[in-house]
Amino acid sequence: MENYIIIGILVIAAVIGIYSAVKHFRGQSGCCGGGSYKSKKKKLANIIYSKTFKISGMHCEHCKCRVEEIVNDIKGISGKADLKKEELTVSYAEKVDDELIKNRLEKAGYTVTEI
Repeated sequence: MENYIIIGILVIAAVIGIYSAVKHFRGQSGCCGGGSYKSKKKKLANIIYSKTFKISGMHCEHCKCRVEEIVNDIKGISGKADLKKEELTVSYAEKVDDELIKNRLEKAGYTVTEI
C-alpha cells in the first residue's frame, strides 16, 4: 500500500515539473516575468550605423523584450533582439559607447559575449 502512495506522489511531482517546464519555455512562467508583455518600439530618424551584439541569458520572449527595452531607453540608439540567434542588433543615430550598452545589459543579468 505504501508503494502505491509513493508512486502516486512521484507521478504528481513529475506532472507538475513537466507542466512548469512547458510554461517556462513558452515564456509564461514567473522566472522571467512571464505574460504577454511587449516592449515599446523605437524609431530613429537617421541611422548612422548598426552593430550586432551576441547576448547569452535570453530564455524566453519576455527576456527578448526586456533586452530591447534596456537598449531603447538609451538616447540615440534602438535595439532589436533575436531570441533564437541570441543576438541584439543596435542601430545608432548618434555615437554611443558600446561599454554603456554592455554594462546596462550585464546589470540586468544578461551576458554580452561578442560585439
